[in-house]
Amino acid sequence: MENFIYYNPTKLMFGKGQLDGLKSELARYGKRVLLVYGGGSIKKNGLYDKVISALNEAEADDVFELSGVEPNPRLTTVQKGIDICQNENIDFLLAVGGGSVIDCTKAIAAGAEYDGNVWDIISKKTTAQKALPFGTVLTLAATGSEMNPDSVITNWETNEKYVWGSSVTHPAFSILDPEHTYSVPENQTVYGMVDMMSHVFEQYFHNVKNTPLQDRMCFAVLQTVIETAPKLLEDLQNYEHRETILYAGTIALNGTLQMGYFGDWASHTIEHAVSAVYDIPHAGGLAILFPNWMRHTLDHNVERFKNLMLNMFDIETEGKSDRDIALEGIDKLSAFWTSLGAPSRLADYDIGEDQLDKIADIAAKEMEYGGFGNFMKLGRDDILAILKASL
Repeated sequence: MENFIYYNPTKLMFGKGQLDGLKSELARYGKRVLLVYGGGSIKKNGLYDKVISALNEAEADDVFELSGVEPNPRLTTVQKGIDICQNENIDFLLAVGGGSVIDCTKAIAAGAEYDGNVWDIISKKTTAQKALPFGTVLTLAATGSEMNPDSVITNWETNEKYVWGSSVTHPAFSILDPEHTYSVPENQTVYGMVDMMSHVFEQYFHNVKNTPLQDRMCFAVLQTVIETAPKLLEDLQNYEHRETILYAGTIALNGTLQMGYFGDWASHTIEHAVSAVYDIPHAGGLAILFPNWMRHTLDHNVERFKNLMLNMFDIETEGKSDRDIALEGIDKLSAFWTSLGAPSRLADYDIGEDQLDKIADIAAKEMEYGGFGNFMKLGRDDILAILKASL
């Protein structure tokens, strides 16, 4: 493996009733708080009232709110939050929601401490050097944003969607209570599990030698999600299943699995380009694209694919080549995701060929920045081939 430095300062507060610790955590910071959340589900399920009560107990002087964060958070919403922070002298931000809300909060926290346009940070023209402190109350098992520094923001006006991050954009703390995910509907629960599995795949596919422990940790997370997913969908308010999936989502992208190498991330880059144009659910796009990326890159390292598939699914190996085994596993993966209710074709979102060239151009531009396609380098023609195979 390669040399590495691992740094993760986020305090993880996991389990039933951990919201009780919010008061003591907030006491470490100032009294002027910006509460960031999404479309209002936290008001329907009662979490909003609990958070407001905790803020009152913490004697927050002023609580400001930014609601309506989109599933693919937009630059315009980030700027609204920055304006509030700067105009109201906000001391601390609290994200209550899923990964999109947390991603938006990270961008607000960094942008509020930056003199220029926050898009400079998001588009990686510069790196955030300072950020307002923020914490999270997670409501959706999916992105791992609760325990990493990364964020994805969309500029809808230019159809650009980038992942970015900085050492200053780790949450100070994250509260994860499985009961807060009870009200997540079935389709979003499915998307969350697809997302976390995709994160593991992105990290597993690399060219670095001697990573047996990391490989086995990847297998363990995938096996756990595959085993638990059908059970959870049969009983969406089962605490143990919600608990397992919630923890899996965090482990899948808090840096633990990627020590000693950097993964591929091409499939995420391509999907970001798709959803920058069509605004589809991120994990829905991944469910469609990832199996086709796998088929396209299979011959780069057939053995690595074979080992992955044999550690996820029961596959009869007698009389089959390594390539046959790998292809059967890819088919099983796609079928598994479809059995959960995830889409399998871009046509499921009414996406045809008319915008594929534009999407390929956007993704290829991002590839030029580096850090993507680390397993097998992709050019524009490769990206277009994967998109066409996904129709």
